Amino acid sequence: MDTNLLTYLACICFIFIFGRIFILPLKKILKLILNSVLGGICIYGINLVGATWGFHIGLNFFTSIVIRIIRFTRSGLLNCCKIVDSMI
Repeated sequence: MDTNLLTYLACICFIFIFGRIFILPLKKILKLILNSVLGGICIYGINLVGATWGFHIGLNFFTSIVIRIIRFTRSGLLNCCKIVDSMI
């Protein structure tokens, strides 16, 4: 009976230790996934609007991550709107 209890306590301790070790990489992976999904949505929106003028950005994993890393949704989209507005 005592060995079972010690085994359970040891397993619980190892789970907590491994959880502490792997929580930081897990957060980075989840942030990367979230950024790529948001970047993909942004590229899809740009392609919908840009289809009128023949503007297209390839939608793949790399471009969606790049779009979110450089924060295209915040600053670049406003700059593109200003350029398009000045051409009209």
